[in-house]
Amino acid sequence: MKVGRPKKTIIVREYQLDIGKVQVFDDHMISIFNEGITMTKERVFQLIGIMEIHFRNKNFGYISLRKNSYAIDPMVYNQIREIENMKALAVVSIKEIDMHNFNIERLFYKKPMKFFIDQDNALNWIKRRVRTAKS
Repeated sequence: MKVGRPKKTIIVREYQLDIGKVQVFDDHMISIFNEGITMTKERVFQLIGIMEIHFRNKNFGYISLRKNSYAIDPMVYNQIREIENMKALAVVSIKEIDMHNFNIERLFYKKPMKFFIDQDNALNWIKRRVRTAKS
């Protein structure tokens, strides 16, 4: 008889940045940004640095947990779409405004990007995309 949750994913590293929290796992990372921040091109360099440290020669995915409201400069997507080994980007939120914003954001990103209301579904999609991606 099995009791409890299935195998738990282990956090490799957690970063507390001025823009919010970033958790790094074996094949993906998750961000939870602070209420009211604006994600600018300058601030995205913090994320890119973390990506380079942990995923330099390895495919990975990115999950944005939109628990708080914040703004994103759409030009940020020009920078992150250059990261060739980032194979998928998932946005997780239950807020309708985030769904509308997502539809605009994906026009700028132009790579695999999907909206979810459930974090587990987002994680499963990310893991499938990373697993099937060609290096």
